[in-house]
Amino acid sequence: MDGIIAITIMLTVLFFGVGLRAIYVFWLNHKELKNTVFDTLVDDVIKKKVTRKEKLIKKALHFADDFADLGQRINFFSENADVKKWIIQAGHPYGLTVERFQGLKIFLLIMGTILGGILLILGFPYAQFLVILLPIAGYMGAIFWIRSKAKGRQLEISYQLPDFLDTMSVTLQAGVSMNQALRDIVPYFEGPIKEEFSRFIQEISIGVPRVEAYRLLLERNESKEFQLLIKSLIQGERLGVPIADSFKHQAEEMRKLKKEMVKEKAAKASPKVTLVTTFIILPSSLILIGGLMIINMFSQNNGIFEFFK
Repeated sequence: MDGIIAITIMLTVLFFGVGLRAIYVFWLNHKELKNTVFDTLVDDVIKKKVTRKEKLIKKALHFADDFADLGQRINFFSENADVKKWIIQAGHPYGLTVERFQGLKIFLLIMGTILGGILLILGFPYAQFLVILLPIAGYMGAIFWIRSKAKGRQLEISYQLPDFLDTMSVTLQAGVSMNQALRDIVPYFEGPIKEEFSRFIQEISIGVPRVEAYRLLLERNESKEFQLLIKSLIQGERLGVPIADSFKHQAEEMRKLKKEMVKEKAAKASPKVTLVTTFIILPSSLILIGGLMIINMFSQNNGIFEFFK
């Protein structure tokens, strides 16, 4: 009987040790697989450390969902069609949807009302005006924010296009097909160019006709340079023009447009500098010189008065 008990205990310990070892091996394999998946599939944007600002915005968007229905009814300067267009052009920042944005502007309006009420109770100066201005600023601030996001993204596309077109032109002239060239080149770019052409590649891969995929690119972006590129590619495909030549020609045109834009901005900057010089720097200099003259006059007069005393 004692022998059976001893054998049972030994087998229990043995199986328990084998089980622990199996769990440990499973944990190591699971950790290795998780790291591999994270390194290969997770986008660089997800890898970035979430900043405090992003956490605050995501929390505000979470609360905004509760006001989505109300926001869609109160849609001054923010019709659903316009909001959808802005969100698409901005690249869906923070996973934003039309409903969530409509709730966000109402949430900011309410927060502005609460803040203005608190300032009024505490007796801050001009609080009676802030009670009105802060809710309006919260409501309109959300609209200006998404519109500036959309505009900034379109400007970034225009800025990145010439380098992208040069790289595509060289790759296509080497005999690589367009789809393969996009798959090879797009991962090396960052920002909206990578996002838009990655989506274009996915659409082509699932069977969307190329002309339709081009049309979707045009709908998602309003950058003049980008629209010019896509329209020339559509026309070149219809007429049978080599794609490499289209990219090369468009790259040259983009650089010319970019130079013209720089010259235009420089020409617009000159009157602004003149205005700043005339109305700010010159009066400040005159006041400074006049003040120094007055100080010198008083200091000299004090010396004369002391002499007479």
